[in-house]
Amino acid sequence: MAAPKKGRRPTGAQGRPGRALAIILIAMVALTAGMFLTGQTTPRLGIDLAGGTSITLKAKSEPGKPDAINETNMNTAIGIIERRVNGLGVSEAEVQKQGKDHIIVNIPKGTNEQQARDQVGTTAQLYFRPVLAMADGAPVTPEANASGSPSPSASGSGAPSAGAPTPSSSATSQGRALSEALKAPSAPSPSPSASESKKADDKATPSAPASAPNPDEAAAADLQAKFAALDCTNEAQRAAVAKNVKPEDPTLACGKRGEAWGKWVLGPAQVNGQDVKDAKGQIDPQRGMWIVTMQFTDKGADKFAKITGELAAKQAPQNQFAIVLDGEVISDPSVSQALTGGNAEISGGFTQQSAMDLGNMLSYGALPLSFQEDSVTTVSAALGGEQLKAGLIAGAIGLALVVIYLLAYYRGLAFVAIISLIVSGILTYTIMALLGKGIGFALNLPAVCGAIVAIGITADSFIVYFERIRDEIREGRTLRPAVERAWPRARRTILVSDFVSFLAAAVLFIVTVGKVQGFAFTLGLTTLLDVVVVFLFTKPVMTLLARTNFFASGHPWSGLDPKRLGAKPPLRRSRRTGSGAAAATVSAPVDAKEA
Repeated sequence: MAAPKKGRRPTGAQGRPGRALAIILIAMVALTAGMFLTGQTTPRLGIDLAGGTSITLKAKSEPGKPDAINETNMNTAIGIIERRVNGLGVSEAEVQKQGKDHIIVNIPKGTNEQQARDQVGTTAQLYFRPVLAMADGAPVTPEANASGSPSPSASGSGAPSAGAPTPSSSATSQGRALSEALKAPSAPSPSPSASESKKADDKATPSAPASAPNPDEAAAADLQAKFAALDCTNEAQRAAVAKNVKPEDPTLACGKRGEAWGKWVLGPAQVNGQDVKDAKGQIDPQRGMWIVTMQFTDKGADKFAKITGELAAKQAPQNQFAIVLDGEVISDPSVSQALTGGNAEISGGFTQQSAMDLGNMLSYGALPLSFQEDSVTTVSAALGGEQLKAGLIAGAIGLALVVIYLLAYYRGLAFVAIISLIVSGILTYTIMALLGKGIGFALNLPAVCGAIVAIGITADSFIVYFERIRDEIREGRTLRPAVERAWPRARRTILVSDFVSFLAAAVLFIVTVGKVQGFAFTLGLTTLLDVVVVFLFTKPVMTLLARTNFFASGHPWSGLDPKRLGAKPPLRRSRRTGSGAAAATVSAPVDAKEA
């Protein structure tokens, strides 16, 4: 017989099980340490388990656009709202279309829930309008003065900027400034004075002119009167002032100025949200202050350069432009120079939160449709908690049945499977907790179901390997070579089975939306971990146990008893000495001399 060649590992080589066990132990320690270092010691929970807010938005038909509510625009709106909410770091926010004209936004309970609710509700078009006049939010009376406050400023990227104060003025002088400002978008007719505007507004007095007033002067006077009477501290008036406003017309608007409400007269929109390519809030390291940087499209850059060049030559407050979202002024920076190049920054008085919010709205604020809130519902976690409890009880019962079956059928081998399941559970838990912090993964009820289903997949891998080992023992081999000879056959079966499960999970994740994706993600994750545990833990542990006397001797409680398994005795070769002669058993080659 030819001797085996040196340098080649014969079948049944034991490998280095200690190295594999060290690798998986280091991975478990590192994941656990990372979980505690990041402060995320539990997985994040979805809206069905943690509670939260469900907002139903209905698309509104706009004048002159009867076909605007279509599938394309609705899908675009869904994508923008989803990016806007996720830009705040909200975990597992769901944005789904319901019917033809409704969008449902589910926001799980969390630290940024209120900010997300505020931004989801502001879903109208975004416009940049020149400021014609501004005042405090209360109605203007002859005795009251409209005091100003510093406003943010806008500048080109890298250029220093400072807040420009808005001068105080009386109601009469402010009305005169408004009339002068409204003269620009209208016909080149002289702007009415304060007394002439009063006459135009009060048509019932005997001093009214006999002839019809100039349409432009009448419009200016009417807008001035509405501006003076507007009370932005009143919620109903704030909602009414933004209705049915065309981008090409001057308009009134309300907005927050610090903690108080302010009001503005704004000119026609010069730039809209679709002209903004990107925007974000960030800290300026040189000045140590929060700013908002904007990047415009090529078309938007030209329009923004033109309007800022015109505003820079004017006096406050007409050197400011208002950023209007859903009819509300969210910022009104002043301009000191024409901003060319397609980049600009807004600075002055921002906190970190206000800068991030403004950058988020500028970046994702342009929607093809306007929406109104149909309903806002607070979702309680009580129902989800009861379902989770029922699911965990079902999972515990299933796990207990699996353990009982393993103990009854595999005896000592069952402890290998149980410890392997514990290792898989630790890896799954720590990774889910870290993914909640890293990518915003949140555990929902379908994801819990996926984890429970994975118990069966993992146990199936152990059973495949154990049965291959038992088959080798039935063929008459001892445990140590049986463990190694069984591994290649079991490995192929395990990999094929897990590949099919992972492929199904991947397809399900791609073609589904919402909570079903949580099931698919968890199923795919646990399938990958099954391969890791079987290769780096179960197989090395079996290699080490094969060296112990309890398992190697085939103890009746080891689960590998040759008699219990019906093992065959070792096969011996035989040959016949001649025709019709009895067979003689030969255990070694016959020497020629002895013959």
